[in-house]
Amino acid sequence: MRRAELNQIIHDMLSAHPRISDLNFTVGRPCQVAADGKLHEAPPNLFTKNLVPYQTEQLALTLIDNDRRLLSQLFKHGSCDFSYHLDGGPRFRVNVFSQKGTYSIVMRKLENKVPSIDELALPECFKKMARERNGIILFTGATGTGKTTSLAAILNEINRLEPLHIITLEDPVEYVHESIKATFNQRELGQDFDTFAHGLRAALRQAPNVILVGEIRDRETMEIALNASETGHLVFSTLHTVSAGHTINRILGMFTTEEERQIRFRLADSLRWIVGQRLLPKKEGGRIAIFEILQNNIRVKDSIINGEREGKTFYEIIESGAAFDMKTFDQHIVEIFSEGIIDEETALAYASNRSKVRQGIDKIKAARGEETSDIGSLEIEEDLVARSYI
Repeated sequence: MRRAELNQIIHDMLSAHPRISDLNFTVGRPCQVAADGKLHEAPPNLFTKNLVPYQTEQLALTLIDNDRRLLSQLFKHGSCDFSYHLDGGPRFRVNVFSQKGTYSIVMRKLENKVPSIDELALPECFKKMARERNGIILFTGATGTGKTTSLAAILNEINRLEPLHIITLEDPVEYVHESIKATFNQRELGQDFDTFAHGLRAALRQAPNVILVGEIRDRETMEIALNASETGHLVFSTLHTVSAGHTINRILGMFTTEEERQIRFRLADSLRWIVGQRLLPKKEGGRIAIFEILQNNIRVKDSIINGEREGKTFYEIIESGAAFDMKTFDQHIVEIFSEGIIDEETALAYASNRSKVRQGIDKIKAARGEETSDIGSLEIEEDLVARSYI
């Protein structure tokens, strides 16, 4: 397949549906696009309705373009990641992977314009994160929830305000930052460095003020990130965890039992913020980002050092930390429900603590004069369920 044919297929698919986030090529299925978190059929004229193995293989090889490193990764590990761009058009983060002896491809569409915090309507505390001078800030959540976009907006804010040196280590480079006041060096895994740990260690010799690490995947990377944050650098990174408490426990779990006490103290001193991110479907179509935000303070430090206990869990600290710009996912869910952005079914489906979200929804509905659920019976039912496990 020629590159021009591939580009035409991509153009055709991009016009198939509004708000496209991904292109999907899987054997036995038609070409598909993902929009608002759901797949939609978008078959180009060049293919039969359902893709066959030869077609996805040709697509994969055209995208890889005889890159020996990528071919080696694909044959050795079963998948490879890289970026692809259309001339004068959008860029994509591409993953080619094998499944049942055939190849599948997912292409994540990347935005050309770096967003701002205001354009994305992100919480105001994100501007405070951009003004931090050192320490570590972690964004957590599943793949595809917008962590990279939020981090790009924060870096854009730094770029707008400060003449600093920013190094990013990404897999692959997603948002390309043009210099406003800051100077950017954006490095891509596989092309400019071989592992995040090696790239981060090298970055410490490159005189950065701010370092973005695309993802912390192992103990070595976490150790170097802590070292960087302790030596005057501001470090941003991501982890695939579901909450602030899980994030801290995940970090501690990377180290041995003998190291845990020291790591607790180091993390308590270095951590600045943890931001959890999820995408929820809106009533009117599209999706909205919700956040769990933890800012380090005396109570958080105590729970990091001594562990969570009754009355001092990270959830409880965040829930009562509005004065410190904190909020739980559940508080944010209730907030956007009250604004009419999501419906009740969605609010309960995405809740971390369903009973708390139910209580919040019932208060809102009662204030509106609407019928509410029987909170008392709900609490009795949950108590009976809890007792059944004792």
